[in-house]
Amino acid sequence: MKKKILAALVVTGAFVAGYSINSIAVSNTNPEFRVAVVDIQKIVSSSSEIRALKLDQDKQVKNMQATIEKARAEIAKEKDPAKVSALEEKYRNEINKQKLALDTSYNNKLTAIDNKIKTAVVEKARSMNYNMVLPKNTVLFGGDDITEQVSTIIK
Repeated sequence: MKKKILAALVVTGAFVAGYSINSIAVSNTNPEFRVAVVDIQKIVSSSSEIRALKLDQDKQVKNMQATIEKARAEIAKEKDPAKVSALEEKYRNEINKQKLALDTSYNNKLTAIDNKIKTAVVEKARSMNYNMVLPKNTVLFGGDDITEQVSTIIK
């Protein structure tokens, strides 16, 4: 009988200790921890810089296509195989240079815009006393949406 009472007291004591530790852990959470969410796709789609970048890229692609058409026309006119080979090499190098310039320019501008967006998100979150900002498409529930406030900075 004493063993059963002792076992019951040990189990009860373990339960009380475990519950107390859990209560302490929960009570120490910071109630001032604030989370914001931002819809990055919406900010990017409304950015005038992104629209300008796309227009610039389209213009450069058209220039490249014009070079390709010019090369095809010149190569088609030429009958001498040696000159055809020389023209192909010339235009291949020219088109590769244009493509490299296009890619480099696009990547540099896109990186600059991305950094500007990140900086705007951080500044707005700090000014509104948020501790964390997450992309809206990864959050299932919670967080204050600050997309509009950041979007006004980016435009």
